[in-house]
Amino acid sequence: MGTKKEIWFVVLLLAAVFFTFEFSSLDLLIEDALYANAAQSWFFPRDKESWQALLFYRGIKYLIILIGVGFVAAYLFSFTKRANILREYRRGLLTVCLSMLLVPSAAGVLKTATNTPCPCENERYGGTYPYITVLDPMPLNISEKFRCFPAGHASGGFALISLCFLFRSRRNKIIALTAALGAGSMMGFYKMAMGDHYLSHTLITLLLSWLIIRLIDAALSFLQENRENTLVSFYKSKEECENPSS
Repeated sequence: MGTKKEIWFVVLLLAAVFFTFEFSSLDLLIEDALYANAAQSWFFPRDKESWQALLFYRGIKYLIILIGVGFVAAYLFSFTKRANILREYRRGLLTVCLSMLLVPSAAGVLKTATNTPCPCENERYGGTYPYITVLDPMPLNISEKFRCFPAGHASGGFALISLCFLFRSRRNKIIALTAALGAGSMMGFYKMAMGDHYLSHTLITLLLSWLIIRLIDAALSFLQENRENTLVSFYKSKEECENPSS
């Protein structure tokens, strides 16, 4: 599938998933299975000091930050004389660095713009607010601002999908994609199981990550191609000036 077709495919899939969940009760059906009404507790505790929070939130979050710092260092090192191998992967490294910056940033901006409550804030799950989706008008008696849609935590894991544009062999691309989907899904499920997100939040984050990463790669490809064409034109003009036709 070509780049343009893939981008349009992701856009259409993103719209289909968004409207499917927006106008159905799928989110509630899935979240019901993660909440025990009798005990009024979630599948995972909301205690920030629990081992689940240490492993699935702080631990993996800091690990991804370290991975991002490592790729930035590798990209900068690729400009040194000793980085012969890394120089060949420079564009892929830049794709990964930009993705790990822009994907979580985009999720953060959208979380503020959408102003959507989390499951734990839903009165259905012991909260104080009604179930409100992205397109629902906010009731006039609610002045609080919410930051729940899309899933910010999972965006860090899904940003690693960009590793597919770093590696060249099919085997390594599959390994990278599997690891990224596994990390993002695990991070997303943890947040769902403690009442911070609905399934749609994680799925939308996955598709947004895919779209942003594909756009980054397309932009870098365009810039590289344009630069190469400019250099070819420059040297061609220079050669014509040095060897004018008689």
